[in-house]
Amino acid sequence: MSTPTRRDAVENRAGILDAATAAIGHDPRASIDAIARRAGLSRRALYGHFDDRNAIIREVIAAGAARFNAIADRVDDADSRVALARLASELWAEAAHVQAAAALALDDAHLPETSAALAPLRRRIDAIVRRGQETGELRTDLPAPTLSRLLEETGRTVVSRVDAGASTARSIAVRAVLGIAGLSWTEAQALLEEHPELEKQ
Repeated sequence: MSTPTRRDAVENRAGILDAATAAIGHDPRASIDAIARRAGLSRRALYGHFDDRNAIIREVIAAGAARFNAIADRVDDADSRVALARLASELWAEAAHVQAAAALALDDAHLPETSAALAPLRRRIDAIVRRGQETGELRTDLPAPTLSRLLEETGRTVVSRVDAGASTARSIAVRAVLGIAGLSWTEAQALLEEHPELEKQ
């Protein structure tokens, strides 16, 4: 008897998180009532799963970070330039579906918890940068930690500022990262012509 109850609780919690992600993706200021309505629950039922809106936001951020980390784990291109471009492309595709929620996670108010949750992604970026500097594929005029941080900040800015609905949005995200990594616009263009899938919307 208790197993279905636990299963229902897990499914309801997952449904609330899906509803919260969608609601916040539409409106970063979405209220508890708006989230509950989208989840098909009463406000009281929602509070049976989460203490408050901040608790929901924290779990939305954690779930999004897990998806980002999984993407980073899959990127294994030998060429560090392609690896960075693919990482930017696939992360953008994920973030673009819920741009407002992603921007909220990257907002200064939530950045400490987001940063902690994205530690595996940050380690992956650092590894790509270090490898790319060693092979001469990426710029070497900046220390690896500084370049990694600049790449992170570039991604953060693109998610927050570029219209996800624009046909060129994914291309902008990829080209911005490649530019910070040290490629000229013509070098980025040549690389993307070799890998056209990286900028398809």
